[in-house]
Amino acid sequence: MKVVIPAAGLGSRFLPATKSMPKEMLPVLDRPVIQYVVEEAVASGADDLVIITGRSKRAIEDHFDFNPELGGLPEPSGLRELEALSEKVTIHFVRQRQPRGLADSVLCAERHIGRETFGVLLGDTINVCRPPLLRQLFDRWEELGKEGSVIAVEPVPEEKISDYGIVDGPEVRPGVWRAQRFIEKPSREEAPGNLGITGAYVLSPGIFAAIRATPPGARREVQLTDALARLAREEPVYAVSFSGKRYDIGDREIWLRTNIEFALRDAKLGPRLRSWLQEAGR
Repeated sequence: MKVVIPAAGLGSRFLPATKSMPKEMLPVLDRPVIQYVVEEAVASGADDLVIITGRSKRAIEDHFDFNPELGGLPEPSGLRELEALSEKVTIHFVRQRQPRGLADSVLCAERHIGRETFGVLLGDTINVCRPPLLRQLFDRWEELGKEGSVIAVEPVPEEKISDYGIVDGPEVRPGVWRAQRFIEKPSREEAPGNLGITGAYVLSPGIFAAIRATPPGARREVQLTDALARLAREEPVYAVSFSGKRYDIGDREIWLRTNIEFALRDAKLGPRLRSWLQEAGR
């Protein structure tokens, strides 16, 4: 299974921290966000990854590379896990030369993907799901006859609608909608519903032609939501619900809350952190 991980965003909401460090390398507890994403892809069955990077993203490549200088550390268990992860999958890196949006980032992987259906996971989003979210999507795709594309959606609060791509269409079976309308970050009045695209996809190779045919919008960026709308005119695109929780690390508040939640669940850190929070009256 091939999976594309777009990781070329500028991370402007985290400046100045992300001036020279990729936002995908921001730590959540004891590992960078991008490692959680790769772990999900591998747990879903991926054996071939394409990570789309950009200028100042070299740290992502270095993270998954072997570093013999760190082999003599007294407690390298975390490194052993990372090395074991890197050995389970072949990782390719492709650079997006200009920040032209998510759809253009996906298009950068076209030569590598060829004519296969493939997965997409965003490089700044952690999905805590059992089974893994991307596996859930591939299972749905197989149930639907291995035809078309499948995208993960979830209901979003009314005040957050303008932050998402919103989809609408008839429900063809419980938790599965035949997507017919796509609007990128609509106002509450424009939105056809509250099903927001969460950033996990199983896409047919037809998406590449749809992206090339989609004109750029604001800031000369090509929106994947707009390309999906075009694709849906040619072949099925299904929006599906999923079980689990999504953490959008591109948001500063959610990044902080995610660190706290993950720390509280940690066997060693959790009790100490709870004790400190109680002492501090929080």
